[in-house]
Amino acid sequence: MKTTLDLNDTLVGEAKALAARQRTTLTRVIEEGLQLRLRAQRVASKAPPARLPVFKGKGGLVGGVDPRSNKSMLDAADEA
Repeated sequence: MKTTLDLNDTLVGEAKALAARQRTTLTRVIEEGLQLRLRAQRVASKAPPARLPVFKGKGGLVGGVDPRSNKSMLDAADEA
């Protein structure tokens, strides 16, 4: 596919020099760069979710509060 891009002159110069050193084309250098970036994005999106910190302090619920009941929790909060 042919396309037109507006790229930074310095960046293009460096890419052309790299292509010449590697005896390849500017197109190939650009394709490889895009492939690397897209591959990194796919890997990052498959990363496991961040682990959230867990409070491991002492204490617990006040006696008589049912943790499965919103009403019980709200009533206990109102009394505090």
